[in-house]
Amino acid sequence: MRDKLVVGNWKMNGSLAANARLLDRLACEWRATPGRGLAVCVPSPYLAQAQAALRGTTVAWGAQDVSEHAAGAYTGDVSAAMVADFGARYAIVGHSERRTLHGETDAIVAAKARAALAAGLTPIGCVGETLAERERGETDIVVAREVDALITALGADSPRIVLAYEPIWAIGTGRSASPHDAQAVHAMVRKRLLRAGAGDVSILYGGSVKAANAPALFATPDIDGALVGGASLDANEFLSIGRA
Repeated sequence: MRDKLVVGNWKMNGSLAANARLLDRLACEWRATPGRGLAVCVPSPYLAQAQAALRGTTVAWGAQDVSEHAAGAYTGDVSAAMVADFGARYAIVGHSERRTLHGETDAIVAAKARAALAAGLTPIGCVGETLAERERGETDIVVAREVDALITALGADSPRIVLAYEPIWAIGTGRSASPHDAQAVHAMVRKRLLRAGAGDVSILYGGSVKAANAPALFATPDIDGALVGGASLDANEFLSIGRA
């Protein structure tokens, strides 16, 4: 049975005061039901704040990235074990902004997923195509390659992850894949997961998800939730998406 999950990715946003208001709303107003979860992935400096605000609630928290290394001379990096020390449950790996701006390859993303699992975290592995790749008809080729890299690297641990399909052309642009188009990609990914014995992995959609389009996206058979960017900074929007 696949869990339904909505995860907020704050990206490089937040302040102690603004975070406190948002986290308090989530802690007070979110009511989980079996198989339906809500989580926020916050910048690393705010992990302690998230832990303090959300401990004992039904809202989970996590990080936006982890190092592929366990420890060592990697100034500025944050290990998965450090994130786990804050009681986090999730770690995003391979977000398109990390792949594009920091040159993260499929191999690096897979290594980060392995590191997250080793620390007891659930990695949320991101996959998705650029606008140019989409216009060339390469969506399935690109997404399948990225999914297969994770499955191959994780092997028997593949069922322990979450995947997020995030068409890069829809992230932060206000454009979103139609429910039909998003479902088609999710169905392709689901088939690959089934062949790997990981058919119950939750697949989230990410890309300008809002309260207005969430119900239609979630009504499709293979979209199990969302990885939410800007809308996760607005308590009303984010709670509405979770309730959808």
